[in-house]
Amino acid sequence: MIRYALVCEDDHRFEAWFSSSDAYDTQAGRGLVECPQCGSVQVKKQVMAPAIANSSRRETVTGGVAGGPESVSPDDLVRKVQAHIRANYDYVGERFADEARAIHNGEKAERLIYGETTHDERARLSEEGVACAPLPDAFVPSSGKKTN
Repeated sequence: MIRYALVCEDDHRFEAWFSSSDAYDTQAGRGLVECPQCGSVQVKKQVMAPAIANSSRRETVTGGVAGGPESVSPDDLVRKVQAHIRANYDYVGERFADEARAIHNGEKAERLIYGETTHDERARLSEEGVACAPLPDAFVPSSGKKTN
């Protein structure tokens, strides 16, 4: 897993996880990496300092929690994100765009959802002010369902 700091053409800054640098290049080249704020697919990597692990210990990701920092291996982080999605989000499949729009418009009860949608549908949702963003493949729950 690799985390990139990204910036879109409108200077919105965000981070995203990819299984490898080639995965980022492939997804960006196909227009699949988009800004979660404006939906632009004109996204570039920012300069980042590499995380280097020495041979005596495994690479860790540090995240703040109440009571102090916690070290989590990248594999554990992926499993925690997948478990969180399974436990807290409703899978709506290919109905994602319709469900997200209905929730946004108050036609359905507010809840956390995930599912599949096309790039064009995501762009339309963004234009309408409906918040959604694709999830890196590694974070998709093991059921094979893709999060937006």
